[in-house]
Amino acid sequence: MKMDKKDACAITYFGDGGTSEGDFHAALNFAAVMEAPVIFFCRNNGWAISTPTSEQFRSDGAVIRGQAYGMRSIRVDGNDALAVYSAVHTAREMAIKEGRPILVEALTYRVGHHSTSDDSTKYRPVDEIEHWRTARDPISRYRKWVQGNGWWCDEDESELRNNVRQELLKAIQVAERMPKPPLAELFTDVYDEVPSNLREQERLLRDTIKKHPADYPADVHI
Repeated sequence: MKMDKKDACAITYFGDGGTSEGDFHAALNFAAVMEAPVIFFCRNNGWAISTPTSEQFRSDGAVIRGQAYGMRSIRVDGNDALAVYSAVHTAREMAIKEGRPILVEALTYRVGHHSTSDDSTKYRPVDEIEHWRTARDPISRYRKWVQGNGWWCDEDESELRNNVRQELLKAIQVAERMPKPPLAELFTDVYDEVPSNLREQERLLRDTIKKHPADYPADVHI
């Protein structure tokens, strides 16, 4: 984009855990040296699955790492929607006009579990999660701001929720009427030529379905 003189930049998103990977450091150094117009957006939510940032690094978050590579770096309250928008807007202008990379670190918190197989209450206090869910909730904060400026009210929100709910119900009904895709698409949607290991997996799956048809939906297209 820079060589083509395009009025644009690239952006990449990653978590605090990603900053512990070697690729992160190589990318920052490469972008800084080559003066690439790219925004590195770090969502620092304090946890890489169950590993807290205190056990990941001793530096002051990710923002100092960008500075160490000679890159302009911005730290922002990741739970403030307006602040994040402003920071990224500013970073984009600098990346394009100056032709250089920018690191944005958004400090936030993951109130939910990392995945369906994770129970975050095993490694962090429930009251800590609840505090961030209520007192620091970004949606509630943004709602208060728009309501305080007279741009939003409870009636507006109720109407919006009802409209969105109806749209979702209609979309679900349409999706449920759609025929399920053929089983083969599980194995053919990535490679031009299906590799041997995927062909073997497909064969095993088809054999399993034939042996145990009662365990699979009747409309599975094998």
